[in-house]
Amino acid sequence: MTSAVKRLWKTEKNLGTSKGIDMNKTHSVDNYLHKELLRFTTAGSVDDGKSTLIGRMLYDSKAIFQDQMEALERTSTLRGDDEVDLALLTDGLRAEREQGITIDVAYRYFSTPKRKFIIADTPGHVQYTRNMITGASTADLAIILIDARNGVLTQSKRHGFIASLLGIRHLLVAVNKMDLVGWSEDVYNKIVEDYTTFSEKLEIHDMTFIPISALKGDNVVDKSKHLPWYDGGTVMHYLESVTISSDRNLIDFRFPVQYVVRPHLDFRGFAGRIASGTIKVGEEIISLPSCTESRIKEIIFYEDKLEEVFEGQSVIITLEDEIDISRGDMIVRKHNVPTVSNTFEAILCWMDDTKPLNTSTFYEIQHTTKNVQGYVRNLRYKIDVNTLHRESADHLLLNEIGKVRIETTSPLFFDPYTKNRQSGSFILIDPAANLTVGAGMIVKNISEIDPDADSKIKSTNVMWEDRIVTREDREEKYGQKAQVFWFTGLSGSGKTTLARELEKKLFDEGKQVYLLDGDNIRHGINGDLGFTEKDRKENIRRIGHIAKLLYNAGFIVLCSFISPKREMREFVRGLFPEGSFSEVFVKCDIKRCISRDPKGLYKKALAGEILNFTGITAVYEEPEDAEIVIDTEKVSIQDGVGKLGSRLIGKQTGDGIPE
Repeated sequence: MTSAVKRLWKTEKNLGTSKGIDMNKTHSVDNYLHKELLRFTTAGSVDDGKSTLIGRMLYDSKAIFQDQMEALERTSTLRGDDEVDLALLTDGLRAEREQGITIDVAYRYFSTPKRKFIIADTPGHVQYTRNMITGASTADLAIILIDARNGVLTQSKRHGFIASLLGIRHLLVAVNKMDLVGWSEDVYNKIVEDYTTFSEKLEIHDMTFIPISALKGDNVVDKSKHLPWYDGGTVMHYLESVTISSDRNLIDFRFPVQYVVRPHLDFRGFAGRIASGTIKVGEEIISLPSCTESRIKEIIFYEDKLEEVFEGQSVIITLEDEIDISRGDMIVRKHNVPTVSNTFEAILCWMDDTKPLNTSTFYEIQHTTKNVQGYVRNLRYKIDVNTLHRESADHLLLNEIGKVRIETTSPLFFDPYTKNRQSGSFILIDPAANLTVGAGMIVKNISEIDPDADSKIKSTNVMWEDRIVTREDREEKYGQKAQVFWFTGLSGSGKTTLARELEKKLFDEGKQVYLLDGDNIRHGINGDLGFTEKDRKENIRRIGHIAKLLYNAGFIVLCSFISPKREMREFVRGLFPEGSFSEVFVKCDIKRCISRDPKGLYKKALAGEILNFTGITAVYEEPEDAEIVIDTEKVSIQDGVGKLGSRLIGKQTGDGIPE
């Protein structure tokens, strides 16, 4: 047992003894080491009582030493407070004590017979939202405090939204200062209703409301006598009983190598902290990015050799084969490989108070133990944290959040943040100032639509080269805005006929336009692909990138493809800036399509001569939010082309054409 663990255990033993508990029976070293740890953060608006709540929890659970209590009493007396200000336990900075607010993130440790806890007390002021992200990034649970007098404020919503972005699965909304509203049930119910309505838009899996008075101690550790209408538990009961074991990712083994241990020629080990998953001695692994295979030979923890290790453990791993592995590489299970890519989309929170996000500046990206150069290729949109609506933007300022596309000089090994918080997060660093300027959560890989778990990206050391002649230069010369219209629908619905007529109309008007058609593409660049699920996805992936090249050349690009799956179409949409991609759903009943059967394909499919034919033996997923819907059973081709032309004119002028 390390000296740090010994000190923490002795502290807990002393605290337990002060409560009259026989620690020799209930708190052995072994029990302490195996007690579950819960990390939680507090957040909310300014002066909602976050620090006071933490102080009250520590005080009522007897987790404050006598000398700490005496110091609090002295400080409170000097400040002229009538009662001991428990918030001073966490507000350690002089500026915090003078202003009565939290500025920095304060971490506190305490323990009960049921659990160990690490608390991150985060600031409430909007100026320090970035600090809240720092404190909540490793939390299992978030406590959002709301002042019962003020109700749900903007910062309360902002912190709930950030908790959702950070993948925190459990949210406790503590309605504080109930004593100042006369313990009113109506006030509490109104806040519950307002915040529940707001949170319906968030990805929060478990949300609980508790009315409290942090200053008086009601419903914090002990049940309140002033709230007879509330029949739920206390804050401490919730913290001790909430289930977090199922939140751990014990499936995807990710071991970022932090250090190569080579004390002598006969030993070569790889040290690091297991980001997620489990691994046993003898299991097959792959080293990334080389994709070299081997097996686990030994797992060393301190002075012991273990047979199996889990997420969160720091160990040294040795392999049966001599493999060239260095810091920043990753060891993963053979048949469970993360995405390996130079490009990805992410939600980014900007944390620099001096300079905005610059899409033409190189940043250093730290992801797990790997540091690479990269830059934000595109800011797709900014998120309004009050309404959760998307807004077009060309930069991000301090504390603003947006969706971005990032490219790196060498590949990263990542998972979506919702699947794996460790391998799905990163930070941006300004190399000139050596300051962290952004924190990001990876949404998805945009260079592959269906990454094969056992494959690797072959073009790894490449970077997109910007041209002297930009898309904007071409648009100005052509007198048009580059756009992409993606026609989707069943075979025989009329999508290609519509696209052809629109191409002819635009060409006659002097527009730079080009049509990509499914059959023509498969005669050339995609001639090597069949019609399996995997080949269909690869077909659309390639087409998407071809369309992107034409778009960057300033063209109006028309794409006519069945593209039966929504995920295929969403992948292509993600390649283009917000507002430049329009999905055109060419709607037609399957019976009418069969009756048309322009190429005789339905007849063959019904006879069993064509397998995996969309609409017959393969599923077509209709668009749910297409920008344009044209029903060719009700609308003529000419009227459909007119509708598309109106939409295009609106795009060129910046005015939306209402559907």
